[in-house]
Amino acid sequence: MLIHPMPDPIAISLGPLAIRWYGLMYLAAFAQFIALGRLRMRQPHVAAAGWKKQDLDDMLFYGVLGVVLGGRLGEVLFYHPAYYLSHPLEIFAVWKGGMSFHGGFLGVLAAMWFWSRKARRPLMDVMDFIAPMVPLGYAFGRLGNFINAELPGRVADATLPWAMIWPNVDNLPRHPSPLYQAAVDGVLLFIVLWLFARKPRPAMAVSGMFSLLYGCARFFTEYFRTPDYEVVFAGLTISAGQMLSLPMIALGIALLVLAYRGAGKAASAPP
Repeated sequence: MLIHPMPDPIAISLGPLAIRWYGLMYLAAFAQFIALGRLRMRQPHVAAAGWKKQDLDDMLFYGVLGVVLGGRLGEVLFYHPAYYLSHPLEIFAVWKGGMSFHGGFLGVLAAMWFWSRKARRPLMDVMDFIAPMVPLGYAFGRLGNFINAELPGRVADATLPWAMIWPNVDNLPRHPSPLYQAAVDGVLLFIVLWLFARKPRPAMAVSGMFSLLYGCARFFTEYFRTPDYEVVFAGLTISAGQMLSLPMIALGIALLVLAYRGAGKAASAPP
């Protein structure tokens, strides 16, 4: 049976300065955003929309603020409000981990709204452009969670070849759920969405596909993660992460319907 390696969360120590793996994973996420963004700008239908490298740099600045502020506030409000109410100073300890994707998603949405107004671009054009660059960044974040020994999985069958003991939790075999989410919600989603976005799509279609696929993927992978808390919905017990994924699934379906219905009307309109 595998045992979580429990690596030192500090990657580099320079005197009083400590650089943590968790922070480096976020740095890697932001770096891949720039790299993939430059590749995306070379796609003919994207280049035709007039995207520039300066736009990418500006969006990254706004996006970092949205990810950090939204992700942390989401963790505080969606998952552990009672704890942070009792330990308010812990809200600022982002280096210890604890970032909500759903909160980060809302934070990025707000940040891109501000940037789109500044750049005078439609918000959904901005979201369609950046959506394919998001999943790999998410995968890096989940690797940071794994290094920090956060988000342990549910108890697994001891015969599962990759069942893993988390010494900071107990001695029971568990699913390595951060790795599942990095692989499915991150890498797999990136591959599908990148291929989908390589061709011209109606406005809102790429954003809608991201929202739908991420919501479905997260709903699935949450079955293997120890829930922060559970609720009963329509007679079914679902975790907090699954509950927060349902609006993303609904939003994705709505955006795709609007995108392709609008494209159909445009195609059928008389010249």
